[in-house]
Amino acid sequence: MALSPQLLAQLAAAGIDLADVDERFVRGAGPGGQKINKTSSTVWLRHRPTGVEVRCQRERSQAANRELAWQELAEKLEARRRAAAGAVQDARETERRRSRQKSRGQKRRMVESKRRRSQVKANRRANLD
Repeated sequence: MALSPQLLAQLAAAGIDLADVDERFVRGAGPGGQKINKTSSTVWLRHRPTGVEVRCQRERSQAANRELAWQELAEKLEARRRAAAGAVQDARETERRRSRQKSRGQKRRMVESKRRRSQVKANRRANLD
């Protein structure tokens, strides 16, 4: 059973090596009676490097479930890659905002605040004497 060319392209774009994926066909669970209990139409995939697992038994056909499972695995790994890239970008943005120089308005407000605080402390000192 070969995968479709579109799916192979999607897997390659996501950086998934087919050798890194364990594929098993297992018996399904749930409603379906004798048919579901006798046939191994459920597809279970596990991407070894990341530990991501996918299990698919949406269709009665093993071939259809296999296509769907591979597609779902590719989507999960792509979403995971995007989330990691987003976290790196967020960290970079946070660092950029944290270390940038203050605007003139911010500096003026900060200096005014410090002067007021200094005045409050000076008044306390004057009250103690």
